[in-house]
Amino acid sequence: MCSDHVPVLCDQVVEWLRPCAPGLLVDATVGAGGHAAALLDVEPGFRLLGIDRDPEAVATARRRLAPHEPRLHLVQSAFDDLQELLSELALPRPSAILADLGCSSLQLGDGKRGFSFLLDGPLDMRMGGDGPTAADLVNGASEDELVTALREYGEERRARAVARAIVRERRRSPILTTGQLSSLVERVVGWSPDRHIHPATRTFQAIRIAVNDELGQLDRFLEPAARSLRPGGRLAVISFHSLEDRRVKHTLRRLEGRCVCPPELPECRCSPEAVVRVLTRRVVKPSADEVEANPRSRSARLRVAERRGEV
Repeated sequence: MCSDHVPVLCDQVVEWLRPCAPGLLVDATVGAGGHAAALLDVEPGFRLLGIDRDPEAVATARRRLAPHEPRLHLVQSAFDDLQELLSELALPRPSAILADLGCSSLQLGDGKRGFSFLLDGPLDMRMGGDGPTAADLVNGASEDELVTALREYGEERRARAVARAIVRERRRSPILTTGQLSSLVERVVGWSPDRHIHPATRTFQAIRIAVNDELGQLDRFLEPAARSLRPGGRLAVISFHSLEDRRVKHTLRRLEGRCVCPPELPECRCSPEAVVRVLTRRVVKPSADEVEANPRSRSARLRVAERRGEV
């Protein structure tokens, strides 16, 4: 089904979402269309609403999914616009919703997009092509604002040192390329035996998340998406770092009707409502074979929940 291993956890996604057919399948981050193609190939009862804020991704998905054209709606939009799109297109309640979060291989592999610290190019990082760029943030934010972003979005232990170096460097000359930023961070953070990732990984992640408001978008998406499902419909979310996965886990736990209040509170104040049933009691991870074939899948985590009957 997913022999090319490009869409991560593809066989697992098919396994969890195939039982939801027939009905409307929403791929909220359609990207190159890999997951969508796998599901449409095996389930003729699915119709697809494919969403992506990246116009290049929408064009790529349209080409890949052309054999399924009569069953397609492909839209350039942010995935937290899902409710508005369902209404505008007069579509039924979804049977299945998939969100594959983070940066796509298409974006990482194109140096002109500015997402990769391994490819030199303009410091852009915008998924949708509009709004401030990464260069605007790197050259315009204060040192304290940079520290906050690096700590909160990148969990970078040397956030202060990296921010200070950015401010010092941009006084001499603006930081306009990924190569400039990557080299700067590498000099500050350095390589060490306990780091199994490139020194610039966390900084690039933090800046990308800030530029695209990725966590805010995720927060605005999760609960409305779960509530929009028809009874028995399923929501599947693939995350790639702990900031995303914690939000998904916490939200699904709350929507399952479980208290998520801090343990120090004497009584529950979150008033949980049982909207879904979490199907993946343990997070689903890629197999060793998939990681070997597609190293990008290494950090992928899949969680799935099923919509309860009307509450």
